[in-house]
Amino acid sequence: MGQRADMHEHALDNLKYIRSAMQGATEFTAVPGYAMMLVGVSALTAAWLGAGAGTKETWLAIWTAEGMAAVLMGFIGLIWKANHSGVSLLSTPARRFGLGFAPPLLAGAVLTAAAGRAQHYTEVPGMWLLLYGAGVITGGMSSVRAVPLMGVAFMGLGAGALFSRPEWADGWLAAGFGGLHLGFGWWIASKHGG
Repeated sequence: MGQRADMHEHALDNLKYIRSAMQGATEFTAVPGYAMMLVGVSALTAAWLGAGAGTKETWLAIWTAEGMAAVLMGFIGLIWKANHSGVSLLSTPARRFGLGFAPPLLAGAVLTAAAGRAQHYTEVPGMWLLLYGAGVITGGMSSVRAVPLMGVAFMGLGAGALFSRPEWADGWLAAGFGGLHLGFGWWIASKHGG
């Protein structure tokens, strides 16, 4: 009886180990394509509003509000998709995604506050696109292939924005946060569900 109980306990331990290893090796598939498309539409609206802003401070306020709304939309979409697809937001791939994605966004928030305080706005669009792209790449390393590819595209636009005319800022932001979110959001939604 004792040997049989020991074998049963050993088998359960092996199953726990296998389950844990499989969770660590899987992709994070709860990246919300539909929410990304919604973020794209809101970014295009912000670009339109930003182009008509009377001051740089108003421009920064419009885009900062857009950024906060985008984070909220993305987070709600992530929770919705995770719940509907049975993906745990506490799984190893989900934690890797969050830990890779969050630091560049936090760095962008701090640098934006510093740029606003110094009234230095010219490099902000390129900085946002580069840092967001870096976060998408690092977070996306544990996700589906489209996610890190989107990050690379964001970084390319960010580099272009840094070396172009300042009056093109809203165009670069619209192309990145609007166009890339719409395109990659559609790709993710159609290939990986929602």
